[in-house]
Parts: sequence; structure tokens; C-alpha cells
Amino acid sequence: MARHWKPQDLRLGMQRRITRRDVLHGLAWAGAAGLAPGALAQAAAGATADAPADYPPAWTGMRGSAPGSFEVAHALRDGAAFDAAQDLDEDYDLIVVGGGISGLAAAQFYRERRGAGARVLILDNHDDFGGHARRNEFRLKGRLHLLHGGSAEIGSPRPYSAVADGLLRRLGLDVAALRRAYPHPEFSDESAAGYGVFFDRETFGADKLVAGRQGKSWLQFLDAAPLTAAARADLQRLDAGTEDYLAGLEMAARKELLARISYRDFLRDHAKVDPQVLQVYAGLTKGEWGVGIDAVSALDFWGFAGKRAPGLAGLKLAPGATAQMSYTAAGYAQTGGSYYFHFPDGNATIARLLVRALIPHSVAARTVQDLITARFDYRRLDEAAAPVRLRLRSTVVHAANALDAQGGVRVTYVPADGRARRVRGRACVLACYNTIIPYLCPELPQSQKDALHTLIKTPLVYASVALRSARPLERLGVRYVYAPQSYFTTVVRNPALPMGSYRPPRGPDDPTLVFLERDPCRPGLPEKEQNRAGRAELLATPFETFERNIRDQLGRILGPGGLDPARDIVAITVNRWPHGYAGEYNALFEPLLPEAQQAHVIGRARCGNIAIANSDAGHAAFADIAMDQADRAIGELLAGTA
Repeated sequence: MARHWKPQDLRLGMQRRITRRDVLHGLAWAGAAGLAPGALAQAAAGATADAPADYPPAWTGMRGSAPGSFEVAHALRDGAAFDAAQDLDEDYDLIVVGGGISGLAAAQFYRERRGAGARVLILDNHDDFGGHARRNEFRLKGRLHLLHGGSAEIGSPRPYSAVADGLLRRLGLDVAALRRAYPHPEFSDESAAGYGVFFDRETFGADKLVAGRQGKSWLQFLDAAPLTAAARADLQRLDAGTEDYLAGLEMAARKELLARISYRDFLRDHAKVDPQVLQVYAGLTKGEWGVGIDAVSALDFWGFAGKRAPGLAGLKLAPGATAQMSYTAAGYAQTGGSYYFHFPDGNATIARLLVRALIPHSVAARTVQDLITARFDYRRLDEAAAPVRLRLRSTVVHAANALDAQGGVRVTYVPADGRARRVRGRACVLACYNTIIPYLCPELPQSQKDALHTLIKTPLVYASVALRSARPLERLGVRYVYAPQSYFTTVVRNPALPMGSYRPPRGPDDPTLVFLERDPCRPGLPEKEQNRAGRAELLATPFETFERNIRDQLGRILGPGGLDPARDIVAITVNRWPHGYAGEYNALFEPLLPEAQQAHVIGRARCGNIAIANSDAGHAAFADIAMDQADRAIGELLAGTA
């Protein structure tokens, strides 16, 4: 029977034949486990001519933590037992749980130190490798278009360590040389040309895109915005940055105060702004921390944004960090950050470089530039004769130190057919989410399990949307739109950077991609409680809801430029990450503890032949942290493997 769509849905184009790949949404793992091997992933993802069933980067619809990737883990959390596992005749030197950057780097570090003949098995619950370093591919008018579905760029609050930088160089990646060869602005640089702010009618009384900030004061820029005169005047006052709202306080006392109050409270109680200003600035912190200005300290926002932080420039804060700042804010305040580079597919290029190094026969690419357009042969990732095997769609449910005479570890996993298997290894690295580790490794001390449970990740959604033409964006003169109160807080036009043989068209009438970010949170709660609420929301949200909001929001923002969402949106990929990026210390809600007492340090302790490596273990969501933690874990194992 044909679906009956509401008139508004028809205007948005919800009836169009865009693949909605969440057909398993809401099904229990047990129901899906009866499918034949590989059928679970194919049923969830489907296939087209440009997105064959054996090539996940080209799949559209629901991606990231998509149906089929998390049901087994949730069943384990809820008490399911997986005792009847088939013992495979497979024995490895190292078993890695998690195929993200940290897990792949751990495998590479191990082989560099133990030799190329070391046998390594990498297990991952998703249908693609890279963890959050995910690649979205589109074929539009016969041309390849790329966008990141997660980790976006090489960039960190502190310079890359010798470990992380050295690994990149050994993989063939010289960031400084790439910057010289391919100069480009930061992907999400809101200070560049084409910045706009979208005011939604639900919050501000009218839908209005205000664009063309360059060369204008805030008062001039916002002259056409649906704001009160008082709000516009306050925005201009904050942007000028000349007033000292903490007059009379010494420098140390200023930073102490700013560490104890949120940026929202600073604006409301010290700068005394109009309530509309709080609505305009509400999402300024979401892109970095995943929560609004109510849950980020004013000091952290100053450390991150510096002179660009409205209202804080006039305080004349002394350079440098304090112990009460988060990793990100302190890093930028102390060092100014690391080198920067954005690949056309984000940090998926790093993951692909690692897989090429580990399993060279899986792709034909000699250089970083070659890799941008190369297609991996996923059928060759798990070959019996290869020293390194990468096994996707395989959720680990148990990892334990073996008590028999052979020693080592035993790891049990559940593949797509739902029938548990067990493999042997000398050692194991758990490079998965910290919150699942207490369930799959029950021998850990209770204090370590408690610490791991507290390391809640920041949920987020990165959507990649293909438009028939870039003309609406060109007409409006925008490439970056900040939408503080909308479903998606940012909308960014893909810069479509050429590299190697990658040459996406950039003309106004050519197809283009836009990137949208949503950071689900619950303002008013402590940060981790907001993260938990956002995670629950994402797991309960089907693709259709994301699609409807994408079509509605793009229509309202770009409609004045001629965009018709029913006609002009040709493909949608939603990268849903309920367990998104690693959190950081937040002085508003957490006590300042000595390093040895911090949860991420307690949680990453080695347990016999099992070590832990992920960005959670470094308490910060950056690719260099993931690599550094992988190096630490391998060092611990090689120093103490029983």
C-alpha cells in the first residue's frame, strides 16, 4: 500500500525515492541475528549501482552507528549471555577490538615493534573501518564528491606529539608540505567570506538569513535581523570588546570566577545582555563541546575563542591556561594549537592510510593523493593468509585473560549471522568505547569499571546532503551558516578541495555537498546528563525524522536563493553518533583531581594481557590523542605481556 504523505511532507519532497536505510531501526539484535551471514548489513544499507553492497563509503541513508551495529552491544549491556561460542582455529599475536584510528594505530605500532610477520586481528562492530573517521562518497553527474562523516581534520589544541607526528610521516603524510601544496581555509572557519546567521521563526518571529558580514560592524550586519533594538545594541557592544565587565577584580580572581560560571551566566549576569542575545549565542560552543553556552565555562570559551569570544576581550585576560580549564581550552591558550589540514574526506584519509599500511593488497594507491580517489576492496580485508585481518560487522562481547596453560587472551565476538565465535591471542587492545568495556571485560576491578562508566561521550550528528546545484548558495553569498536555534546548528558548503586526481566541479550550476551538524543536548542539566539525554534521543530517532528536518531547514535557509527541497536535494547521508566524541574535564560540574585519581587514568589501566587505547583514555576527542593512547597501550603490553 502506498504511503500517505502529509501536504507539508510532499512540499519537502519526502515522497522522493531517496534510500532510507534504517529498515532495521528498533529491531532487537535477536530478531536480526536469524539473517544469513552479511544479510544484516545489506538489509540495513542496501545497494545501488554507485553504492554496491560491498563498498560502505558510498552508502547513503543512516550511517555511523546505524542499525545492525549496536544491537548486540546493547543486548550485552542488558544481560544477554554469549556462552555458546564456536572456537575458531585462529591464533593471533594481537587482537584489537575497534577499527577506529586508535585501534588501527595500535595494530601498526605493534607490527612496527614486533615485525611485519606479527599476526593481528582487528574486530569492529560497524560495517566500515575508521570509527568516527568516516568517509561519505557521492557520484553526482558522474563525478566523485567527498565529505567527512565524522572526524574532520588534522588539528589539535596542542602540537602533535613526536609519536603521532612520527606515525603520520611514516604513513607518508607530511602536513606542512600538504599545507604548502594545497593551501585552503579551515573547513568550518566562520570568520571567512560567506558567513551568515539564520534566525528561525519559532524563536525570533520570522525566518531570516542574514549574510555578508565581512567589512561590516555587527550593528550593520544585523540591521535586517528580526531582533529588538536592545539586542542589536548589545551584540554590537559585545563585539566591540571594549568594556570591562569584571572591573576591580585582580587577574587571578577573574580567571577563578570565569572558571566557575558558564559563558551564558557571564553574558546574563555580568554583561547584562538582552535575553535575545543569549538565544543568538546559545550554540556558539556546540561545535567544539557538543553542549550550549549554559554548560561551558566562560574561561574555557575564552581559551578556545580568544579575541573572538564576544564580551571577553575587554577583560584583558593574561595569556596562558589554568588548572581549571578543559584540555581544548588550555591547549589553545598555552600553545595556539597544532598544524591543521582538512582532507576532502576528513580524517578518513588517516584511517585509510593505516589500513593501506596494514593490509596493502586491499587498495591500489601509492601516495596520499592517490588514496583520495582509490577504492578499497573490502572483500580483501579479512583474508586467512594475510598477517593482518580486519573483520567488520563483528561485535566483541567478551575479552578475558586465559587461565589455561596456553595463556594469552580469549576474545568472543558476534558477527552478522548472530552466532558467537571465539579466537585466541597473545594480547588484546580494547580500542572501543570506554562505557562498553566493563561489560565485555568482567574481570576488571570494580573501581576501574566505575571509572570507565563515567566517561560519557558527546553525541552528535553529521549529515552530508547532495544538492542538484550550488546556485542557491551562490545567489545568497553564503558558505557557512550559523543557525543557533535550529535543528542543525551549522550548515557548511563543502569546499570541494582538489587533490591528486580528485577534481570535483565547483561552478555555480554544478552539484555540491553541504554539511550539517546537530549536537543534541538538554540545556539546564550538567554536561554529562545532557550527553546521556542526547544519546537517548539519537538512538530513538529514525532516518525519516532527520530527513524531514534537513529538507525543512535547508528549504527555509536557502529557499530565498531558489532552493526547492523537493527538487534539489538528491541524496542524504546521516552519520549518527550516539557515542560520539570523548569528553573533557568540565570545571562547572566536576572536582579538580590529581591526575592519578582522574577517571580516564584509572579506566585505562592494563589488566594482564589486555590494554585499553582510545581517545576516551586521553580524555579528549582528537586524532593525535587516539594515536598517543595506542602507543601507550602497546608499550604497556610489550613491557608486561604474560
